[in-house]
Amino acid sequence: MKLESPLKEKYGKDKLSILEAQRAAQEIAFAPVAFQASRMMLKFGIFQALKDNPDGLTMDEVVSKVDLSRYGVKVLLEASLSIGTVIVKDDKFFITKTGWYLLTDKMTQVNMNFVNDVNYLGFFDLEASLKEGRPARLKVFGSWPTVYEGLSSLPADVQKSWFDFDHFYSDSSFDQALKIVFANDVKRLMDVGGNTGKFSLKCVQYNKDVQVTVMDLPQQLEMLKKNVAGKEGAERISTYPRNLLKDNDYPQGFDAVWMSQFLDCFSEEEIERIVTNAKKSLNKNGKLFIMETFWDRQRYETASYCLTMTSLYFTVIANGNSKMYHSQDMIDILEKVGYKIVKIHDDLAYGHSILECALV
Repeated sequence: MKLESPLKEKYGKDKLSILEAQRAAQEIAFAPVAFQASRMMLKFGIFQALKDNPDGLTMDEVVSKVDLSRYGVKVLLEASLSIGTVIVKDDKFFITKTGWYLLTDKMTQVNMNFVNDVNYLGFFDLEASLKEGRPARLKVFGSWPTVYEGLSSLPADVQKSWFDFDHFYSDSSFDQALKIVFANDVKRLMDVGGNTGKFSLKCVQYNKDVQVTVMDLPQQLEMLKKNVAGKEGAERISTYPRNLLKDNDYPQGFDAVWMSQFLDCFSEEEIERIVTNAKKSLNKNGKLFIMETFWDRQRYETASYCLTMTSLYFTVIANGNSKMYHSQDMIDILEKVGYKIVKIHDDLAYGHSILECALV
């Protein structure tokens, strides 16, 4: 597996001492406990109280500021000392930089809600998902074969956390992506897996002439229609309902085909089928644009950590067979079926890359 810095350094050497390795192993063993304890520090306002009092608070002062018993406050604060989200000096507790991130960082909040609301219960069935190649714990929410058929029917809190997670990462990249896509002469664009229509709306508002066709599952397109109705440029957005795992008839005559955070929802075999079919839609000089968060192309290792952990969400909840991909896995598939990589655009917003592909 080819890795560049900083991942080559981080993932290629075992640098921990014996005691550090022992500590790391115990952090893994108790990870679910630390996660929920930290959620409760947020939920009951203990982190907020400590942040609001930079000179620190005693145990009793914390108790007076939150709706929780002294016992509850005590066990959470003591656990948080071990976790590293608070420190204690002279009988006063202070929030640490890690606690501050949990409290104030939008990305951390989105990730925590996604893990808790969408994934947490599901991971009890990770073993079955790995063995059977199916999202064994999706049954918590419904009887669909994948989560995508059921997005419109998920419980409101779960649906909110799912879309918050999805949109937080993709939406921040759209403005940069538009410049890349429309640096080409694009009059007709097909948005494959258009989700709620945010990118399609961005396209018709960015370019006053472009016509956009969104291809997605029928139930997803119903959500899209409601979201774009009455908004600027919506009359230039049309839909093409299809199940891409079953249907092979793609619309034709497009200057660009766009796939954003889409192919990570499929296995390598399914990706090969989808990008092969997408060739039918492209004009001779048309281009395929694939935007993904490839875990090997991140500027910071923390982002790679988040992405490889997210892969297991696909295993147990989403579909049982997809992941966040190493970029070379995707490139190999594309070149195999008849594309050439014109350019790779890296470092878009929160770690996105765009593979700009042309027909061979």
